[in-house]
Amino acid sequence: FPSQTVTGNFANVIHGLNANHLTDQVIQRSKRMILDTLGVGLLGTSTEVCHKVTRYSKIYSSDISSTIWGHLDFRLPPLYAAFVNGVAVHSMDFDDTWHPATHPSGAVLPAVIALSEAFPQKKKISGLDLLLAFNVGIEVQGRLLRFSSEARNIPKRY
Repeated sequence: FPSQTVTGNFANVIHGLNANHLTDQVIQRSKRMILDTLGVGLLGTSTEVCHKVTRYSKIYSSDISSTIWGHLDFRLPPLYAAFVNGVAVHSMDFDDTWHPATHPSGAVLPAVIALSEAFPQKKKISGLDLLLAFNVGIEVQGRLLRFSSEARNIPKRY
């Protein structure tokens, strides 16, 4: 439809994605990105900034909780678990990147994992669902980056 807005088109594309859109190559690359992000995140749990956000976030409690990577002694609500784990991933600055500068997996994976853990036991998502959610997050980030006129100017600002 020519009268459809960019936002409407964007929403329709994202809403229309399903596991059948994940090719073998996308699945393999996604698994590699996820493994890399988990490794960098686990290393990042030892940084001072991660220790600070972990201490700060401990004040929040909830019946719904998600894992804090590298900590078996406590869990946090999904929002704070995603925040702490995202800080851990990015604190070492070894997480994946693309140009213009963004770190796709460090923003997406902690949120996807924290949310997946928040589902009730009888509604747990599959590994394929997690891969789809991860790729939708990467797709959203990539499309927003493409739409952003400011993103194109990042190299000129430094």
